[in-house]
Amino acid sequence: MGEYLVEAKNLCKYFQVDRKRTLKAVDHVDIAIRRGETLGLVGESGCGKTTCGRTLLHLYDATSGEIYFDGKEISRLRGKELLEFKHQAQIVFQDPYSSLDPRMTISEIIAEGMDVHLKLSPKEKNERINELLLAVGLTDQFANRFAHELSGGQRQRVGIARALAVDPSFIVCDEPISALDVSIQAQIVNLLIRLQRERGLTYLFISHDLSMVKHISDRVGVMYLGSMVELASSEAIFSAPKHPYTQALISAIPVADFDGEESRKKERLEGEVPSPIDPPPGCRFAPRCRYATDICHKEMPKLEEVERGHLVACHHCLNNHS
Repeated sequence: MGEYLVEAKNLCKYFQVDRKRTLKAVDHVDIAIRRGETLGLVGESGCGKTTCGRTLLHLYDATSGEIYFDGKEISRLRGKELLEFKHQAQIVFQDPYSSLDPRMTISEIIAEGMDVHLKLSPKEKNERINELLLAVGLTDQFANRFAHELSGGQRQRVGIARALAVDPSFIVCDEPISALDVSIQAQIVNLLIRLQRERGLTYLFISHDLSMVKHISDRVGVMYLGSMVELASSEAIFSAPKHPYTQALISAIPVADFDGEESRKKERLEGEVPSPIDPPPGCRFAPRCRYATDICHKEMPKLEEVERGHLVACHHCLNNHS
């Protein structure tokens, strides 16, 4: 078995807006997720994080590039092999209300995947539903309720139970806490950490909440306008970011220590994010980067290893203040 459970090479996902215009949501991204780890994926809204996650799950067909899951290229999977991949790869959606069918009971929602992938007797299915409810911090009394009877945090726990129902090895967590109250967010993240430890899960954790990403992730990838600009261990990203965009994101994290906040160096972003329909030539971050030179406006930098395990796509990253 290889080191990586999920691996994408030169991954592209484009959407045709009209006859002349194409939205490049994910553009030539390389990504690899080790077995049992959590890879955090961060960036501003519209940078392509969610599209990347859904393309890795084959919910969107890739425009080009290759995606490997457990050594198999998934775009070529058909029939039983494709069904097995869907058995192994699940998703927890961002909105815990719209992602749950309001006409179905909680037990019916959790059982949907079981009916497709597992051959269980009614008794076995009920026992598994109750076990999953307990695993996510609910009781079997929730089984016959409907989504509208639950709080946001309880609904997201149901979404997690649904993802676990078929015993997957890989779960894409697509901004699973952004729609929740702050008081509930840490509970859900800690639940995901516990379930990963108990069940040997591999996560892609998509979020714009950098504090939570730091808490849950082993490594972090930073996306900007459809491209990966930095990829490193969580410790390296948060202690010594090398791409100017990552530096700006990290410096924007609020801290409780007001004295420290005053003394902390700020990297402020100027300007607006360019349109993914008509991205600028060269480095896409160049129009907002204070380090940009002529080469940045002409040539797209490659994602390259500048230190062991630390990859950066920047012509001048070694000259930036880290």
